[in-house]
Amino acid sequence: MTVDALTDVVGLRVGHATRTGDGWLTGTTVVLAPEGGVIAAVDVRGGGPGTKETDALDPRNLVQKIEAVVLTGGSAFGLDSASGVMAWLEERGRGVRVGPDPTHVVPVVPAACVFDLGRGGDFRSRPDAATGRAAVEAADATASGSPVREGSVGAGTGAVVGQLKGGVGTASAVLESGITVAALVVANAAGSVVEPETGALYGELTRGRTVCPSAAVRESARRRLAEATARNAPPPLNTTLAVVATDAVLTRAQAQKLAGTTHDGIARAVRPVHLLNDGDTVFALATGTRPLVAENPLALNEILAAGADLVTRAIVRAVRAAESVDGPGGAWLSYEELYGESQLGDPPGSLT
Repeated sequence: MTVDALTDVVGLRVGHATRTGDGWLTGTTVVLAPEGGVIAAVDVRGGGPGTKETDALDPRNLVQKIEAVVLTGGSAFGLDSASGVMAWLEERGRGVRVGPDPTHVVPVVPAACVFDLGRGGDFRSRPDAATGRAAVEAADATASGSPVREGSVGAGTGAVVGQLKGGVGTASAVLESGITVAALVVANAAGSVVEPETGALYGELTRGRTVCPSAAVRESARRRLAEATARNAPPPLNTTLAVVATDAVLTRAQAQKLAGTTHDGIARAVRPVHLLNDGDTVFALATGTRPLVAENPLALNEILAAGADLVTRAIVRAVRAAESVDGPGGAWLSYEELYGESQLGDPPGSLT
């Protein structure tokens, strides 16, 4: 049984640490690999990224596998949360072996951040090592294949997409080959997810699965957005983060190709993307339990296509699951509150 989430790739677990109230509106999300690690790669296309240990994932470099990925709020300050994850992994002897003793390890924990500083009211309230540790402990406490919370949680707690509240979303599919592909996103883009004339989500329009809100709903949404936006400082920096994963056996070069093509899924759901004030970053993970068909040199193609499709769907789910926020740092309304008349179901595992 699948749960339409990143955790449908067997062995991967997801944990959130969320901080709200008293000036806080931020958090951290950790994707925890099975012990022994997974093949990983990254592709950065935004002009303002905030990352840690991404160079280690270059296929030309030494590190072969990683044990966890960190997605976090707090802009560059929030990358501190990876230190808490590193400490947790070191205590368990998980990481790159660097000495004769099994405890002599250096956990390589790639991380990327979104900008959410001040959205809770206090610019200095941002994730730290303790937040990262809480998120990885939450991931470790979940059973394999557990559902993943979506919306305004973890790294998506303070996320904003254009003028709307953003958040965390996830989706998965089993391909004809039997290979599982899944994605998790933090939608926090400078661009918009809403087609301005119809009020429909770009990510649903591209898949032909939407009903446009009525003229009355659209007019009400425009008015309410204008009122809320007038109260908020312009968001100077944003970012969409994604983790796309598969149980296929991939080389590090193939994983990097997957990370790159997955950006197409962001471009279908957010317009514009990859701006100078975005830090759009995609990580690709492969647990390596299902080999590709050796006789087919194009066997990777179905995974590449699915990765992009699932990121589009995960962004739609992030936006639909987000909850409105009205606090000392600003007011951001959710898509569902504004356009709820157009709600549609989304069958688990669907790619079309």
